[in-house]
Amino acid sequence: QVQLVESGGGLVQGGGSLRLSCAASIRTFDSYVMGWFRQAPGKEREFVGAINWGGTNTYYVDSVKGRFTISRDNAKNMVYLQMNSLKPEDTAVYYCAATSRATMWETEDVYNYWGQGTQVTVSS
Repeated sequence: QVQLVESGGGLVQGGGSLRLSCAASIRTFDSYVMGWFRQAPGKEREFVGAINWGGTNTYYVDSVKGRFTISRDNAKNMVYLQMNSLKPEDTAVYYCAATSRATMWETEDVYNYWGQGTQVTVSS
């Protein structure tokens, strides 16, 4: 019923930038909090950031603050993750997720829907 499709991943040199996109097939997209998570090789999936349904509030994990920016376009059912000043430790599969919950954005258990992920590789 609900599909999330990420795109925009790839290989980039350290210090470079990428913008990830997530296309959401959700009837009431503007009522969902949209989150980004990532999973590096051999590590657990971790929260990256989230944006509320109106696009007025964002929340980021400390390691990406000042470098990553989440935005959304509710008219297009799209959410974006702009990544600047990329570091090798940012290398991971990045996932888009959606939840109708308005709290505990950093907790992956509250997200009902997930995309397939897109690979981001940052070289030294």
